Amino acid sequence: MAKLKIAGTWAGILEVELEEWTVPMLREEVAKRSSCGAESINLICAGKVLKDGDGTEKLTQLGVKNNAKILASRVCVKEGKSLGVELMAEEERSNRLSRVKAAATALAKRHADGSLPIEDFNIELEDQSGKTVHLGSETDQRAVMMGLMLHTNAKQLIRRENYKDALEVLTMGEEAFSLCNSKVIELIDNVPILQIDMVWCYFMLRDIRWLSVAGARLEKAREGIERAHGKDSSRLLEGVVAYHSGQFDKSRKALTSAQAKFSQVPDEALSLVMSMGFKERDSKRALRMSNQDIGSAVDFLVEEKAKRARKREEDLKRQNDIKEQKKYGMTPLKKAVDLKILNELVSIGFEKELAAEALRRNENDFQRALDNLTNPETNSAMQVDIESRKRKRQQRASEAAIEQLVLMGFERSRVVAALQVGGTMEQAMHLLLSQSESNPSVAANSNLESEPNPMISADNNANSSIPIIPDAGGPSTASEVEKRDVEMEDELADELAKGDALTDYDIEVTKEGEAISEYLAILESAGNSEKAPCC
Repeated sequence: MAKLKIAGTWAGILEVELEEWTVPMLREEVAKRSSCGAESINLICAGKVLKDGDGTEKLTQLGVKNNAKILASRVCVKEGKSLGVELMAEEERSNRLSRVKAAATALAKRHADGSLPIEDFNIELEDQSGKTVHLGSETDQRAVMMGLMLHTNAKQLIRRENYKDALEVLTMGEEAFSLCNSKVIELIDNVPILQIDMVWCYFMLRDIRWLSVAGARLEKAREGIERAHGKDSSRLLEGVVAYHSGQFDKSRKALTSAQAKFSQVPDEALSLVMSMGFKERDSKRALRMSNQDIGSAVDFLVEEKAKRARKREEDLKRQNDIKEQKKYGMTPLKKAVDLKILNELVSIGFEKELAAEALRRNENDFQRALDNLTNPETNSAMQVDIESRKRKRQQRASEAAIEQLVLMGFERSRVVAALQVGGTMEQAMHLLLSQSESNPSVAANSNLESEPNPMISADNNANSSIPIIPDAGGPSTASEVEKRDVEMEDELADELAKGDALTDYDIEVTKEGEAISEYLAILESAGNSEKAPCC
């Protein structure tokens, strides 16, 4: 069951089944809660007005996700849709695009410079085999990261057939890649693929104003097309551009070549590979990349499965490493403690937490850290600092736990006593609840004496948690978190996590096939017109 955050004519949270609910069902529910007719309600999500269509499309098919924000507004029934609604939709769309760019910029900045991530994951550049790569300078790394995040987001928009927004996000991605050293850009094929996606959006929007630009982009992307999509997969777009440029012979040749490629994966071979337990998309990809050789295709799929398993193990290890690094805090330049160097010091015989503090103070310089550890005076001072910070962390965590339990309605003095006995927040809560059950009058008095803050909603209480306080030397994490667009950053990170390095080798032929047939028919019609006798 997913939650939708509704604002406007009615404000609140609706629990819905995204794969079952349609726009008319959602509209009816919002209208009922707004005490008005469904025909007078307009719904806006992610900058788009949600339309009924044929009434069968599910919310998930329209790109509506869990925790999505829906704006509900009332309009004149006769008009069906007011200018104000369109303006609000455009404003929300513009706001969302700005958020996408800002979130990608923030994530790239935090994850490209080696700083200790705020999140429990780390974004790194990898090649198609899954190996981490370092391209050029920190600025280059940041530019490529930002470009890739924006490109990935645009691909999601293309899959939802939101070509207008996809084109804007692709333009942002192109701008990000342009900040990178040209020599570095030549090492990756993401930019040429981005060019292809931009031209595809031009075509799907049927916007021939971009014709000259489309031709230039396809020319620029040719090498990337051949590497990522196969030599002839650009023929469709080349044929469309040629047609609108008046080059009919060139258009017919390119379109015919593209059409011939649509039967490139034989059904028999596909069925055989799928019978071994592989999905259709993966099977098609493997057969294309192995030139229809079934044995090679199966070997490729087995190897890819093993790579994914290794990747999951590496990601889990990295996640645990980040959690450990957060315990040690940041260096003066806001870098994480280098665990490899830390393990070297531990292998010599130094206590791990003390060695980590020495590295934190000295920007991961092994020799300077060793000097601090072997200096009795400095060593003693570091131990005092570590113990002092431990006490401060415990005090802050305790204070946060007290405030949370008080907000739940427990008397402060009883909360403090329970924490002193129980230790952890969970133990203290269990003790307080058991006391309440054994002595109801005490519980009633507690509720009278310490009412929960009416400004704090039940939903906020359910999602609150004890904050993680960083060690000294780190930045003010709380202030950084306040400035983050957590929702959008998580969305971009999730898209990257679910991404597939080989996605660009997949060729979805349905729309391409329709486009080829459409333009070949137009060319045929044009040819017949030329041959027809004049009246």
